Amino acid sequence: MSSIVEPELDLPFTVAEPDRQAVPFVFNAPHAGRVYPRRFLETSRLDPLTLRRSEDAHVDRLFAGVVGLGAPLMTASFPRAYLDVNREPYELDPRMFEGRLPAFANTRSMRVAGGLGTIPRLVGDGQEIYTGKLPAEEALKRIEWLYKPYHRTLRQLLSRTLRQFGTAVLFDCHSMPSSSLVRDEPMRADVVLGDRYGTSCAAAVTDCVEVELRRRGYFVVRNKPYAGGFITEHYGEPATNRHALQIEINRALYMDERTLEPSSDFARLADDLSAVVAALVAVLPAELTPNRIAAE
Repeated sequence: MSSIVEPELDLPFTVAEPDRQAVPFVFNAPHAGRVYPRRFLETSRLDPLTLRRSEDAHVDRLFAGVVGLGAPLMTASFPRAYLDVNREPYELDPRMFEGRLPAFANTRSMRVAGGLGTIPRLVGDGQEIYTGKLPAEEALKRIEWLYKPYHRTLRQLLSRTLRQFGTAVLFDCHSMPSSSLVRDEPMRADVVLGDRYGTSCAAAVTDCVEVELRRRGYFVVRNKPYAGGFITEHYGEPATNRHALQIEINRALYMDERTLEPSSDFARLADDLSAVVAALVAVLPAELTPNRIAAE
C-alpha cells in the first residue's frame, strides 16, 4: 500500500522539470496519485487495494523519460478516488453530502449520475466508496486545497510553454482496465487516443502519435471508448495554438491488474513511450508552428 498522510501535510502534486524545457510539450498524469489521506481511508467502506484500482497506477513512471527529452511532467499526489481533477471543479452529487452545496455546482452531469464526479461516489468497478455522507464543507475544502492549485499550476505550465514556443501541446496520460474494452472486438486496443473527435488538437498531433505507436507494434484506436475528459476538452484549443491529446494505455500491457504490481513488460513499454516522444520531438514542433498552421 502507498504511503498515508494528512493532505494538509503533503503537496497536492509534483512537477518534474527538465534542466531546460526544449520542446512545446507538457505531460500530465492526473490519476496517478497514490498518497491516501488517513481520514479518507477511515471513512471508506473499501479496503486500500480496492480503492487503488481507480488509480492510473504507475503512469507517471511510464512517462518519466519525457523529462530527459526536455518536457515537464506533472503528477497528482492524491488519488482519483479522493478527488478527480479531470472533471469540472464542482461536478458534485448532492446525495453524497450533508449540508447545502453551492448553487452553481453541476449536480446533473452524466458523470455525477454515474458516480464519478469531482468527488467520486464509486470506484471504477462500481463499488460505493463511503460508509455515509460527507459534510458539504469537505467537498469544498478538497476543491480549494487540491483541485484549484492543480489546475492553476497546469495552466501556468501551458502558458509558459505557449510564450516560449508559440504553441503548446498537452499530453494527458491515463491507463485503462483491459476489462473496459469491448469484448467482441477482434483485437483489444493497446492505446486509445482521445482528441475529442478532432476538436482538441491539430490532426498532425494525433496522426504522429498513432503512427509512432503503430510502428512499434501497438494496436491504436481513436476516441472509443475514451474521447478525452475535462482536461482535454478544457485545455485543447487548436485555434489559439493550444493542443490537448488524451492517451489511454491498456493496463494489461505493463502490470498485474489484480495486484497492481508492474509486470516484466513495464520497462519495454516505458522505453517505447520515450522513443515515441523522441520521434515527436523531431517532427511535431515544426508541424505546429503558428505560421505553418495559418498557411494550411
